[in-house]
Amino acid sequence: MPSQLFTPISLRKLTLPNRIVVSPMCQYSAIDGNASDWHKIHLGHLALGGAGLLMIEATAVNQEGRITLNDLGLYSDENEKALGNVLNTIRKYNGDTAIGIQLAHSGRKGSAHIPWEGGGPLLPNEGAWKAMAPSAIARDPAWPVPKEMSLSEIEKLKNDYVLSTKRAIRLGIDLIELHIAHGYLLHSFTSPISNQRNDKYGGNFENRMRLPLEIVTSIRAVWPKDKPMGARITGNDWLDGGITTEDAIQFAKLFKLAGLDYVCVSSGGIIPKTNMPTDTNYQIDLAEEVKKNTDIKIQTVGNITNPIQAEEIITSGKADMVTIARGFLDNPRWVWHAAEKLGVKIPYPQQYERVKPDTWSGYASK
Repeated sequence: MPSQLFTPISLRKLTLPNRIVVSPMCQYSAIDGNASDWHKIHLGHLALGGAGLLMIEATAVNQEGRITLNDLGLYSDENEKALGNVLNTIRKYNGDTAIGIQLAHSGRKGSAHIPWEGGGPLLPNEGAWKAMAPSAIARDPAWPVPKEMSLSEIEKLKNDYVLSTKRAIRLGIDLIELHIAHGYLLHSFTSPISNQRNDKYGGNFENRMRLPLEIVTSIRAVWPKDKPMGARITGNDWLDGGITTEDAIQFAKLFKLAGLDYVCVSSGGIIPKTNMPTDTNYQIDLAEEVKKNTDIKIQTVGNITNPIQAEEIITSGKADMVTIARGFLDNPRWVWHAAEKLGVKIPYPQQYERVKPDTWSGYASK
């Protein structure tokens, strides 16, 4: 039976050559939100690997939406120009790999040190800013209490997402994904753990979903109709009183109606310590449950480490695409080895074709 992992999939007019997605991974290497030479090397390296879709890391829609001072942004002309320079180089060599971007706002997880400097909250003399959230509830006793967003600040946020989307259009990006997971701002609006507002953006399920849905609708109105949009959502908060998988199913249905083409089902992160399990398939099971109960395309992510596992996820119908993060950092040629393992022939950059077993003799004397 032909490999299902390496079958194409269409999202609107965008056809991906396979079901493998390079997950958006923060690099904490931007300068004032501007992509740097590191991004050119990092993304360029991954773009050569043959994945169907390469996602640019979580990219802030405004300055205070960054997690750290070194986060990537798409809120200024300088940000746009810097990222454009990176993309211009990548597109010369990335073959059929589509390029997407994950638009995000850090919310109460913002104003932090980069992970290898401890990851804790910045101090005022280190450039700290006042983080924003749906409610003035700290994510942890060690973190500052964030500012509860006013209605005018919410309106500005919606406009910031639209402005970043327009920049993504000018950059020729193929796909937009919204980050509505891992405890960042839009996730924190949907979760009862972090949202205790008493206005139209808090309280019941409908109100907690209002802001993400308004942002999806606003972006869909300006994003080209033939280009796909998606979202990374939370399949479970892993806390009593938090988001459940039944909620995630409703998220997916509402997002489909609002114009999204897929959801990537992740979980956890609303506070630093939860009851999240650690077995290999814990998030795959969440994705499968959402897929069973909706008709939107599903990505799954988390602990996907080998081609046989990825192939089984697709062939069994648990998800439509697999999203891999650390596996690509460890082995940027993950796709090539997966194809070899599954008996699939895929194109390599000509400069690298000599690594194919059937070309070894041709290069032996060169």
